[in-house]
Amino acid sequence: MNYHILRGMNIDQPVFFKMLADATRLRALLLLQTEGELCVCELTHALQLSQPKISRHLAQLRETGLVRARRDGLWMHYRINPALPGWGLNILQEAASGLQSNTAAHQDRERLCVMPNRPGAACCA
Repeated sequence: MNYHILRGMNIDQPVFFKMLADATRLRALLLLQTEGELCVCELTHALQLSQPKISRHLAQLRETGLVRARRDGLWMHYRINPALPGWGLNILQEAASGLQSNTAAHQDRERLCVMPNRPGAACCA
């Protein structure tokens, strides 16, 4: 599923919104928007989903250009692609702001905040 939506940062809008239409991808994007950069282990803990499922969704987001990945040893860290066009960045910011009181989004942030051994010193196993 290689969409190649980034061509000089001309984003295919239907693909952009398709990525947001999936609940898991949306929840991950909202966390990335509010937190900046997160390790896969942080996303699995916050979203309470398996590592393979999170990694599959992150791969789709990376393929479409919505997120960027950075390897740190064994760990992969993800963040919103800062090269997204302004309209895309604005949509993600508005979604994160508008959904702050959303129960699921709030619970995801709460779980992330209380994650034991949260990366910083060393990432989880």
